[in-house]
Amino acid sequence: MEIDPPRNTRAWVLHPEIKSDNARREPVAALAEAVALAAAMPEMEVLGSDIVPLRTLRAGYLFGKGKISELKAIFEAEEIELVLIDGALTPVQQRNLEEEWGLKILDRTGLILEIFSDRARTREGVLQVEMAALSYQRTRLVRAWTHLERQRGGLGFVGGPGETQIEADRRAIDDAITRLKRQLSKVVKTRELHRASRKKVPFPVVALVGYTNAGKSTLFNRLTGAKVLAKDMLFATLDPTMRSVELPSGQEIILSDTVGFISELPTELVAAFRATLEEVLDADLIVHVRDISHANTVEQARNVATILEQLGINEEAPMLEVWNKLDLLSTEDQDGLMEKADRSDDRFAISSITGQGMDALLEAISGNLTDPKTERELLIPFADGRKRAWLFQEGVVTSEDQNENGFVVQVFWTARQEKHFRDM
Repeated sequence: MEIDPPRNTRAWVLHPEIKSDNARREPVAALAEAVALAAAMPEMEVLGSDIVPLRTLRAGYLFGKGKISELKAIFEAEEIELVLIDGALTPVQQRNLEEEWGLKILDRTGLILEIFSDRARTREGVLQVEMAALSYQRTRLVRAWTHLERQRGGLGFVGGPGETQIEADRRAIDDAITRLKRQLSKVVKTRELHRASRKKVPFPVVALVGYTNAGKSTLFNRLTGAKVLAKDMLFATLDPTMRSVELPSGQEIILSDTVGFISELPTELVAAFRATLEEVLDADLIVHVRDISHANTVEQARNVATILEQLGINEEAPMLEVWNKLDLLSTEDQDGLMEKADRSDDRFAISSITGQGMDALLEAISGNLTDPKTERELLIPFADGRKRAWLFQEGVVTSEDQNENGFVVQVFWTARQEKHFRDM
């Protein structure tokens, strides 16, 4: 007997357009991003989407009664099983709308958590997502237990069964978060050891950052020959990936591919992934990759700049801006962008797919990592042959002599090489 494959969940996406919100995103672009987020979930079929204009928010239901009834008719006709609301819902709003429509609802935070949960691969990534999900779930407990409070009241001094269950669940979640934090601290220590061991290798680190789906992983794959997941899909990369790369100049670097940024990233995830994004803090050079073909590319760039600032990276940090996906533009637009980029020392128009503009970018990366050199005279004791051998291995020795205390060595080296020598 042949078994039919499971049917995809039938979903509908809503973007509330709140007129009184001066900081709101452009609604058409925001809805398109929300649909792309939904499409990033496996086994989900988005059957439709709507922008819902709102003058003000209704505390209990978000939408007005008329709009709720209108949408309910659509959902029933289309046999919708899941509604994704591109914004933050209070637990009460989520519970009330689920009861009104008789289906499951996810807000923006819940959806992004689902995607991250599906994509995380490393031990650290999995732990961070679990912790973020529990923090989010803790605020939603009212949804699961208010029906008990309605069914029967408590005894006054004991409290109702709903209240008791909520408190028990909160304690269980708090205990689970504490356990996860303990496990995560061990994993973070291991990663710090790995980072420290990388620092012993005097190779500069170049970090790729950018809005989700800007093409970072495709660029990473082109430069490293690696096979990192690179799809036209939001949050294709969640866990940081690092590879050594030899530039055309012969210089060796370590290239890091990081999680993509997104506007209104849930606060739970900003905290949970801060340690992962801190890889960027150690970078000698940051390469900000932009999807220059995207209608909202300027706003996306602003979001990335804001998150970098939150991480403690100031405007003076060495950074190159890469306008990616030229291949998706007309020849005329490509020429205009290439010409504009040529007038700047830190902007480059490229296509990670075709390789257009790649030579100029690699030359700039190499140029930014070529440190100025200084001369030094060192006295190395005879017993410290390891340090002397390292200097010759690095090719920084210009002359050498001896006295009764050891080797007198003249070196011509970079600040990075000097720091490495001092730390040995």
